[in-house]
Amino acid sequence: MKYNIEKNIHYLQLLAKSFPNIAAASSEIINLSAIMNLPKGTEHFLADIHGEHEAFLHVLKNASGRISQKVDSIFGEYLPSAAKKELCTLIYYPEQKLELVKADFAQHGDVDEQLEEWYRMTLYQLVSVFRVISSKYTRSKVRKSLPKEYSYILEELLQERSDDDNKTAYVNVIIDTIISTDSADDFIIALANVIQRLAIDQLHLLGDIYDRGPGAHIIMDHLMNYHSWDMQWGNHDILWMGACAGNDACICNVIRLSLRYANLLTLEDGYGINLMPLATFAMETYGDDPCEAFRPILNSENKDRFDEKTLRIMTMMHKAISILQFKAEAQQFRRNPTWHMEDRCMFSRVDFEHGTCDIDGRQYKMLDMHFPTVDPASPETFTKEEELLMQKLHHSFRVSEKLQRHIKTILSHGCMYAIYNNNLLFHASVPLNADGTLREVEIMPGTFCSGKNMMHRIGMMIRSAFTNDTPREEKAYARDYFLYLWCGKDSCLFDKSKMATFERYFIAEKETHEEKKGYFFQLRGNEETAEKMADTILDAFGVEGENRHIINGHVPVHVKKGETPIKGNGKIMVIDGGFSEPYHKETGIAGYTLVYHSREFELVQHEPFTNVDDAVREGRDIKSFTQIVATTGHRILVADTDRGRELKKQVEDLRQLLYAYRHGQINEVK
Repeated sequence: MKYNIEKNIHYLQLLAKSFPNIAAASSEIINLSAIMNLPKGTEHFLADIHGEHEAFLHVLKNASGRISQKVDSIFGEYLPSAAKKELCTLIYYPEQKLELVKADFAQHGDVDEQLEEWYRMTLYQLVSVFRVISSKYTRSKVRKSLPKEYSYILEELLQERSDDDNKTAYVNVIIDTIISTDSADDFIIALANVIQRLAIDQLHLLGDIYDRGPGAHIIMDHLMNYHSWDMQWGNHDILWMGACAGNDACICNVIRLSLRYANLLTLEDGYGINLMPLATFAMETYGDDPCEAFRPILNSENKDRFDEKTLRIMTMMHKAISILQFKAEAQQFRRNPTWHMEDRCMFSRVDFEHGTCDIDGRQYKMLDMHFPTVDPASPETFTKEEELLMQKLHHSFRVSEKLQRHIKTILSHGCMYAIYNNNLLFHASVPLNADGTLREVEIMPGTFCSGKNMMHRIGMMIRSAFTNDTPREEKAYARDYFLYLWCGKDSCLFDKSKMATFERYFIAEKETHEEKKGYFFQLRGNEETAEKMADTILDAFGVEGENRHIINGHVPVHVKKGETPIKGNGKIMVIDGGFSEPYHKETGIAGYTLVYHSREFELVQHEPFTNVDDAVREGRDIKSFTQIVATTGHRILVADTDRGRELKKQVEDLRQLLYAYRHGQINEVK
């Protein structure tokens, strides 16, 4: 093929620095062409983790049951079920399982001889799993996943087979030497970690790492070292991002939710947020107030953790921060009139003389009128004590180095939406009109946009709240906008008529608690309209292909009531199955994982995870049920993916470089 090199000559000269001659360019073309004919890597999609770190980490360790499937297919009837379960547990928790195995051998004598035989058998089994798991990747990619200190030996074990007569002695000597040099534990741990890593090629998190569960900070610590992941921000993540950026209403919401679910571990232990000033203020201000509506909600994990005195203090803190939140929110609603949220300035709707509140033109009796810090003449103004408290809380969030680091990681790995391999990923919704058309949303005063452009511009606005070169007024608005994303009617992370927090605390009538869902959720719930809606959104975001999907979470799927996560004739997949324990009774399950490998989509439905100790000692895995939800009709290769399209472009560029070398337009460096 003849190329017009002149228009790309500067780029090709830069490319020549990496591939300085014909041999180097040709080798890379061969390498990339070979990669494109490998099966695509396995993608895992999870949403709405909500701080449930043990369940989340276990799902990563067992690759949503994929590792167990591989072990079963490799060893079949060769190993009994109990032995396969033991092997899987070793892969998931190698350090803990090794301790138990050695302790068990120590109780039965002949420790050295029996343990050596166990090591030998186990290493052979792990190598077999390693070979199968790594078979869809290039040697280069596998090599990069290996720990440097053992990479050479692990590569040798991967490539050489003990059933090859010419190599049997060679492989046996490697295994025996690993054992004789007391390196078996380290090799087993290394192999287990590599198997875990290669079982998931790309992890997609569709929002809501934070709130409710105790370990969001632990999840973030793990993700900071995870090999390949991306994230679409959820409403609870945005709340914490806003708190980190210094939005006082977000700070109050974060603390209130933590107190509501009696979960202060992430705030205090994880991020070092000092809540002592809040506790002192609450006891001084609400010491004689029963605060009945503010008693924390306890789950099975923390119901025995707190004595009555501690619960009483948390109850008072809960009310104190809630009052502070309603004031802080009202102040932001007032200074941002284009949000049209002045009707959510709730204390201005309270008749303090008669103890009622005006909701949609009707007067409702207030359940609680003990508001010692609320001045009826100026109900949204902080007292001096509240102002000082807010300053202290604000400072604590802003100087938390670990929180700042985690939010920076979220910013670097995510945004409002993403498109991967013909799948559109976002957390909650795309605002729509009643007829299913895209809704124009005013994201800044006088700036209206919809769909893809809306989400992109919101993502850029969020980032501007954390950059030093953003003009002061723009940065102040961006910082406020976190609150709108959390509870605004047209927010793509909320998309409901209102957030009825005030009503749930202070008004008994349930009709005031209703949060009417936006048209995205209404249309999605009807099979006749869901597919058309999906096509409208996918077209607007430029997602092409026969097998294209919307994948999101946000609203738990009520499986026990017969609801299905697959909607719109398979074009919409809702994967919030309720990781968080408070949702288990609602949903009947404990979360979903969507797995997309080279042949099909599989929806994995998880039952509740007990704890790591049970998983290690008793080999208890999460019970999971797999449903095939979409098939491609053929095996998908790397060439069929986004990565494949990039590689094809690279190959074309390299062919142009070859042409330039062969026609003397660029000189080779031998």
